[in-house]
Amino acid sequence: MNCVLIIVDSWRKDHCGCYGNKWIHTPNLDALAAESVVFTRAYPESLPTLPVRRALHTGKRVYPFWHHPVLKGDFVGAPGWGPVEEDLDTVAELLQSRGYRTGFITDTYHQFKPSKNFHRGFDEWHWIRGQEADPYLSGPPVSEAKIARHLPPRQAHSARRRHLEQYLMNVADRRSEEDYFPAQVFRGGAQWLWRNRDADKFFLVLDSFDPHEPWDPPEYYRKMYDPDEDVVDVIWSTYGPADDFTPRELKRLQANYAGECSLVDRWLGYFLQALRNCGRLQDTVVALISDHGHNLGDANLTGKQGYPLTRAVADLVMMIRHPAGEAAGTYCDALCYNFDLTTTLLNMLGEEVPPQMEGIDLWPVVRGEKPGREYVTVAWGPEVTLIDDKWWCNTTIQGAEPLLYDITDDPNLTTNVAAQHPEVVKRAVELFRRDAGGEFPQELYRAARRPGCTPILGEQPDSDNR
Repeated sequence: MNCVLIIVDSWRKDHCGCYGNKWIHTPNLDALAAESVVFTRAYPESLPTLPVRRALHTGKRVYPFWHHPVLKGDFVGAPGWGPVEEDLDTVAELLQSRGYRTGFITDTYHQFKPSKNFHRGFDEWHWIRGQEADPYLSGPPVSEAKIARHLPPRQAHSARRRHLEQYLMNVADRRSEEDYFPAQVFRGGAQWLWRNRDADKFFLVLDSFDPHEPWDPPEYYRKMYDPDEDVVDVIWSTYGPADDFTPRELKRLQANYAGECSLVDRWLGYFLQALRNCGRLQDTVVALISDHGHNLGDANLTGKQGYPLTRAVADLVMMIRHPAGEAAGTYCDALCYNFDLTTTLLNMLGEEVPPQMEGIDLWPVVRGEKPGREYVTVAWGPEVTLIDDKWWCNTTIQGAEPLLYDITDDPNLTTNVAAQHPEVVKRAVELFRRDAGGEFPQELYRAARRPGCTPILGEQPDSDNR
């Protein structure tokens, strides 16, 4: 059996038709879901971009972020924002050593910053340049008129301007939809399939940075959700209060995001059709997972952060298509982590799971033979969230300023009941420590009030958006 792992960045679970959204256009994702088991309560063990991928590639938790390195050539990112450790084997390395042909195609540029090592174990890998603030092109300069088209006047001197200028330089030569990043990733995957159709068994990873911002799909995708042209074409969050935008600008931001989701869906469908056309769908397990979502006004925020951790950020898209059709069209409501997917895929391939991996095999859970996890903990630096069948508790490793929601009565996390249930918060803090192995790095204590990508009040973010 072969395996295709598809990672999509920042795709909100509630922006997929297969998860109940009635207005968004995601026909190809929905068709894949109809042939898959769809997981409704999958969560990342730690956030954001690189910690998620470290867990997926190694099958091992990154929390509580011991030995977080500060490396030349990269910003000082969130705890866990580091390379794949030298003493861990990646899934690609394991499968390569067992005779699989391995391929990796991605535009998620953070993985290729100095010393990151995410391409280890791949016989062929492609880094598609130019996403976000990737220092890909250094000219020609972007005109003020082009910048003003995407940046509201009151944000003209914000930290976001530098990133916007870099991105607009990177994509200046784009001429057609085929030049957009999702098209490059998924067309590259299709080409890899055809070039390697002689492989006895293969492992292919397609990692699409979209629908991560900046959200600038071809305008016909955006016009499905906002047809009017009466506003600045906002394509980037401020990583602050949603009040940074007027209501009309926020609507445009939301429409651009939805359009980006539909763009990714279109090219996901292109790849899946190629998989079918080359005759490998019947002997290949296909898994798709998002790394996190993004706030688009949720909790009055645009951006993503560990506190408050919203459902918009934490709830993952995750599905597995068995080539024999087992469990097709079903939904699994068991609690699980993203790195459980790694263990599950190795088991489905019939490969031995190495001791380093900490995930559980989800297929017996899908079959109803075993339960899912009793709870999960989701960490972004020192901010951690406990989620179980009743509670969503978001606080620091020390229990400061807890946000507690009874998700049986309040699934949208609207009413903080921490003051009424201090025992639940205490239990959550105990479980945070237990999952960390009993102790935390001192850096987490010193970082205790820096909640992810959301700036401290009055402070502007001074590093790459992640």
